[in-house]
Amino acid sequence: MEKKYVIINADDFGMCHSHNVATKELFQCGGISSSTIMAPCSWCKEAVAFAVEHPEYAIGVHLTTTSEWKNYRWGPVSAENSDSLRDQEGYFFHESDEFEKHASDEQIAVECKAQIEKLKTLGLNPSHLDNHMGSLYGIETGRLSLLQQTVDLAGEYGLPFRLPACFTDEQFSNQMLGIKIDKQLVLGMFAQFAKYTKEKKVATPDYLMPGDWAGPQKESFENYREYIFELYRSFVPGAVTETYIHPAVESDELKAITSSWQHRVWEYQLFKDPETQKYFHSIGVELINYRQLKEMRGFA
Repeated sequence: MEKKYVIINADDFGMCHSHNVATKELFQCGGISSSTIMAPCSWCKEAVAFAVEHPEYAIGVHLTTTSEWKNYRWGPVSAENSDSLRDQEGYFFHESDEFEKHASDEQIAVECKAQIEKLKTLGLNPSHLDNHMGSLYGIETGRLSLLQQTVDLAGEYGLPFRLPACFTDEQFSNQMLGIKIDKQLVLGMFAQFAKYTKEKKVATPDYLMPGDWAGPQKESFENYREYIFELYRSFVPGAVTETYIHPAVESDELKAITSSWQHRVWEYQLFKDPETQKYFHSIGVELINYRQLKEMRGFA
């Protein structure tokens, strides 16, 4: 059976303590292969401390320029020259389209560097970069200069970046990706950036297929498990596919942050289950991380 190389990334490490507990456990039981830390959030120091204690794990930076929740908010790490990144309350904008419409290129560049440098100062040796809510891809408004700027940043730091080289029809209907611009523009964009990332020696996966919550999978844990099993079965043999989850343990803290807390708990429970890992192995899944991907692409 030809192997399906899969990166399972736990996004939102450091967002809150409930996420930190879940992410740590999933690393230790082999349920995930990488994670990324949100530098603007209050619990990032705890996440970095774990990364320092466990250099064997691939933990990177979840570049964050949006703050989506109603009551739990965060703002730029860069205190000065960040006014275009802030809403009327002084935090990041709630949604990516608001960010794309208001944020200046210069202030975005300063903020992204500030987030990486903050985590490095705390002790993180980042394995890769990705982006919270896709705000740096330009796919909400077609502002593709944001993506080029982010790839340039990844190249400057010598880090892999979450950007699929190939794009599928399934990705257009995936609500987690939130694509709102023309399909032909997207296809042309990804063909162009597949070449650009190689020029910049930025390692990227072949495919990006996150789980989607638009369907019967949102109704029960059993439905979600069946959906994930089918999703992983569809991954292309011989290729590298990244998928990401937002795992968290059930807590009053998590429930106060988001009404969709149950889905995050299901992700934690499913990927912690040894039977899930056995199933993935039975269909040819081999977990790799972004450091291994960098070696596979010849950029190490």
